[in-house]
Amino acid sequence: QVQLVESGGALVQAGGSLRLSCLASGRTFSRYDMGWFRQAPGKEREFVAAVSRNGGSTYYVDSVKGRFTISRDNAKNTGYLQMNSLKPEDTAVYYCAANLGPWYPMVAGEYDYWGQGTQVTVSS
Repeated sequence: QVQLVESGGALVQAGGSLRLSCLASGRTFSRYDMGWFRQAPGKEREFVAAVSRNGGSTYYVDSVKGRFTISRDNAKNTGYLQMNSLKPEDTAVYYCAANLGPWYPMVAGEYDYWGQGTQVTVSS
């Protein structure tokens, strides 16, 4: 079992930056691949980015490539999503998720544990 708590969401103007954090507790964080997903009102949950358990592989949805960076610090049991050049269409609740078994980074259903989410609002 692992518990995930996101933080760092806020209201920001378009063009601004935020860094989201995902603090994990419970089992060893380094055993888990990690992903970030988001869900906007009236829309389905969408894959944003993912990083492998050792940090060696990363994946991004096309709409955030070049603007967002996913990373992790296993010594601190924390994952991060650095978001730059934010746009109004990035407005959503952002969730971090952890996967223990076989990994399909972009598939929400393959993740075993989820946080409660943190709200990101980008004003135009």
